[in-house]
Amino acid sequence: MKILIVEDEPSLRELIQRSLEKERYVVEVAANFQTAMQKIEDYEYDCILLDIMLPDGNGLTLLKHVKQLHKRENVIILSAKDSIEDKVLGLELGADDYLPKPFHLAELNARIRSVIRRHQQEGEVDIRLGNVRIVPEQFQTWVGEKILELNRKEFDILLYFVNRPGRLVNKSTLAESVWGDHIDQVDNFDFIYAQIKNLRKKLKEAGATLELKAVYGFGYKLIVE
Repeated sequence: MKILIVEDEPSLRELIQRSLEKERYVVEVAANFQTAMQKIEDYEYDCILLDIMLPDGNGLTLLKHVKQLHKRENVIILSAKDSIEDKVLGLELGADDYLPKPFHLAELNARIRSVIRRHQQEGEVDIRLGNVRIVPEQFQTWVGEKILELNRKEFDILLYFVNRPGRLVNKSTLAESVWGDHIDQVDNFDFIYAQIKNLRKKLKEAGATLELKAVYGFGYKLIVE
């Protein structure tokens, strides 16, 4: 799962980033409106944590732009402006939640899990596809009645695809979503091939009815056999 933190206050931004990375999220940050705008236009995120008061613009304007781009990102507004007007306007513009500052990191983590679960898992704690069951909050994968042991990136790749069954995903999009925006600086995707190869082998040996099909020259897609 990938999260963008849009927050201009350095200590708070770093505190949130460290907390979310401990929860195994891929985290990117933006300290101002323009950086956030560029990242949102260029990349995809599962959730955006959005401060309203930015040094070079208003977070609500950024929220409008997200919706105009027809992005699928969940948005949680984080703001010291705890006014009912801002809260109502933010929700009307399409924000999924609103958390006033100061807040506890435990509550923020719970809110993130809630909006992602609501939008990607239809409110369910686990995800089921074929004979595979994934419990994202526990980082567990089951094939039938047996647990499937995956390393962190294998799990992240599988979770990414089960949320997009049948969708053709190119290698660069997959790499950016699972490893982060800096991945576009690498020379090749050999590390992806290795993780995909291991994941496909483990799924097959476990008798999973899911298969990651390679599409030559493009990427992969997940199919149910």
